Amino acid sequence: MAQSGLGSRRDMEALIIAGEVRVNGQVATIGTRIGPDDRVTVSRRPVRLNFAEALPQILIYHKPEGEIVSRDDPSGRESVFGKLPRVRGAKWVSVGRLDFNTSGLLIFTTSGELANRLSHPRFEVEREYAVRVVGTLSEDQMRSACREIQLEDGPARFERIRDNGGEGTNHWYQVIIKEGRNREVRRMFEALHLMVGRLIRVRFGIISLPPRLRRGQFAELETADVARILQWAGMAPQPPRQGQAQRQSRSRTRQAPGKSSRHTAKT
Repeated sequence: MAQSGLGSRRDMEALIIAGEVRVNGQVATIGTRIGPDDRVTVSRRPVRLNFAEALPQILIYHKPEGEIVSRDDPSGRESVFGKLPRVRGAKWVSVGRLDFNTSGLLIFTTSGELANRLSHPRFEVEREYAVRVVGTLSEDQMRSACREIQLEDGPARFERIRDNGGEGTNHWYQVIIKEGRNREVRRMFEALHLMVGRLIRVRFGIISLPPRLRRGQFAELETADVARILQWAGMAPQPPRQGQAQRQSRSRTRQAPGKSSRHTAKT
């Protein structure tokens, strides 16, 4: 079910444990095997599982500030999901999140398993950010930040931190972490007594934000890039079906509804 884009593996396991998944009318359990001829329902709604799916789709999006990474928001704020193209027979699953005031690289996929592999803490996938702060860090602070920073929800640390200079009171740093806790980078700098003015994610694992992909644009990755990402994530891809290779032979970069662009995306 995760591979069919219904959600993450963790979400699917929770639904199974809660008794919300049925196979041919019987409540499913963890480990229940299903085939193409079985009838599967989730919360009493029939679902279509993609047993023959060759490759999932992967989309990268240059998120601007002022958008939330959620399908539902009581405050009615603009959602990134409203900017994405529709996908037939599946849905986009976000790989991690960015908070409302953070911009940069967001990854979406139709594979819940891939989303889980990329975002779960146990896989320790690198996230790289460009950070603008007011003030500077000393060399001792930078070394200390790569050892341990105490946060309310436990210790954290930068894998690497690089001084990228700046002008006046504003200073830029390039940092890498291997977790995705809520507002983690911002809180780490706050613990170092520096306030973050801008935060931009520029890389997630082996996927980098293309320089020419402007804010508000998205791009679907080419088949070869998708296969390379699956291999890197430990998910051996199957050969594409006839016709699918042609459909995915070009990456497609688009602006949010109303505009268009011809830039291409590269991993």
